[in-house]
Amino acid sequence: MHTGMPIFNISVTEVSTFYLVGFPGMESAHIWIFIPICLLYTVAILGNGTILFFIKSEPSLHEPMYYLLSMLALSDLGLSISSLPTMLKVFLFNSPDISPNECFAQEFFIHEFSAMESSVLLIMSFDRYIAICNPLRYTSILTSARVLQIGLAFSLKNVLLILPFPVTLVRLRYCKKNLLSHSYCLHQDVMKLACSDNKFNVIYGLFVALTGILDITFIFMSYVLILRAVLGIASQRERLKVLSTCVSHICAVLIFYVPVISLAVIYRLASRSSPISKILMADIFLLVPPVMNPIIYCVKSQQIRNVILEKLCQKQS
Repeated sequence: MHTGMPIFNISVTEVSTFYLVGFPGMESAHIWIFIPICLLYTVAILGNGTILFFIKSEPSLHEPMYYLLSMLALSDLGLSISSLPTMLKVFLFNSPDISPNECFAQEFFIHEFSAMESSVLLIMSFDRYIAICNPLRYTSILTSARVLQIGLAFSLKNVLLILPFPVTLVRLRYCKKNLLSHSYCLHQDVMKLACSDNKFNVIYGLFVALTGILDITFIFMSYVLILRAVLGIASQRERLKVLSTCVSHICAVLIFYVPVISLAVIYRLASRSSPISKILMADIFLLVPPVMNPIIYCVKSQQIRNVILEKLCQKQS
């Protein structure tokens, strides 16, 4: 009598829906939490939209420095619009479900615009370095055409860098786990839900993170060179005047990178940190830079202030 090995037909049900979270345990207060979030989104979209409008419509702002500022505003605007749909669903409509494909698309745009913001801050640091350390050649080195070419090159680089995220996530299988950690989709969050081998995603995610570290390293190096040049100026008044041209950029760098680094530290100390602190820091990373950057540059740039006030006065008269 032939005895064969028993065959078991084991099928694993794949997840068809992911679930986002707002603030766990505070679901009843989500509508009230959304009021300040909605206010921040409104300020971010109006602020960055206003900067883009005035830079495009005002010929006196068609200079390399303002083209870079428009790239920063475009990155912030993209970041806000990419995350807004799921924030609305979770906090306003109490609808946390999202399809995997929608989630993959959202995380692509969030990571893409974040990478673009990092790249623009890097280009801006080179702009400040050339303006301070080599002012006589500034206009010949950083022409408007060259700045736009650099911006397009970095945009293409970031698309190619981030595109493997959704492409590889689509190929993974998702079963059992379907609860994400935030009210929007991030690559490092989604890949943890996979029940198939995600080793490539982990390695590639580290590689992308390394490019971000390289950006901030080059920004830091440019400021070391700037400080060295400034310390060579005899007059203290002149030193302060030169350094004041960097204040807006330094603030933008801190506002972008401090939440990113803090979030990375919190994830490293995951066992000791509360879920609320992770969610709060992730929301700060997403919401605060797009809100603060237009305010900082409007306050610090007299030329932008003058253009805005002039246009407003023309409408009132």
